[in-house]
Amino acid sequence: MINSVTLVGENRVATLQAYWFRAMGTAVEFLLDAEPALEAADQLREAESELRRIEAVLTRFSPNSELSRLNARGRLTCSEDLLTVTELALDARERTGGRFDPTVHDAVVAAGYDRTFDEIPADRPADGPGSAPCGGEVVVDRSNGTIELEPGYRLDFGGIGKGYGVDRAAEILGQAGPCLVNAGGDVAVRGTSAGPWLIGVETPTEPVTLALEYGALATTGSDRRRWRVNGSERHHLIDPSTGRPSDSDLLRATVIADTATDAEVVAKAFFLAGETRAVTEADALGIPCLLVTRDDRSVRAGGLA
Repeated sequence: MINSVTLVGENRVATLQAYWFRAMGTAVEFLLDAEPALEAADQLREAESELRRIEAVLTRFSPNSELSRLNARGRLTCSEDLLTVTELALDARERTGGRFDPTVHDAVVAAGYDRTFDEIPADRPADGPGSAPCGGEVVVDRSNGTIELEPGYRLDFGGIGKGYGVDRAAEILGQAGPCLVNAGGDVAVRGTSAGPWLIGVETPTEPVTLALEYGALATTGSDRRRWRVNGSERHHLIDPSTGRPSDSDLLRATVIADTATDAEVVAKAFFLAGETRAVTEADALGIPCLLVTRDDRSVRAGGLA
């Protein structure tokens, strides 16, 4: 259902078209600065359709998805979307020194995340080693449109897939006017409305409001998707160097970048790096970020005011 909401800024009052639904395992929000006309409604629904289409290609929870068919066969002639996201993920693995790795699929499953999160028991017995190797070879052949996986490895795009979908939805909405797309903390904006988009980020003390005039932000953390195996807590953020859930001293990492896809990659890399290394890298590269530590401190880096 599409509703109208009022946004009050310093220089103007804007009436936004607001649209909410669930996709990619989370709540999705669209805000569009456009008159409540048929064309605006069409853009909102087209952006929703695109997000759902991307989900259908990239989900590992449906055996009929293109990603699941690739994982089952080891080699597949793939769509442009799967080729592109795989290339983005491999590039991310290279530039993060392996901290971001799309071949974590079996490690995520070994940790207990073997079905949609809503279906995971709060506590379950161990039924395997609890870890799996990462870093498998993936070959993308653009000449014939194929992806080939090293035997014994499968892909899981997780956050980067969600970021890619958010970016695509924002591209569609941006054609109709200034917009914001928010999918469970992955946010992309196009244009400004009644001033910068104000986005609240949770911290241990009080929410921090970030003003976003362009680009995107993403938050990665181990505090939301948690479960127990034999009474021991597990989470979905795998350290590829161990094939197990990370023991980072960070609880969450929020990163601002040009795209939600890139923000997801860097947030994951910073989380796995831990506080000291993440701050050093963020400051050196000028990547604004807000880190929340496991001892409930909030740390700003990369020029974030």
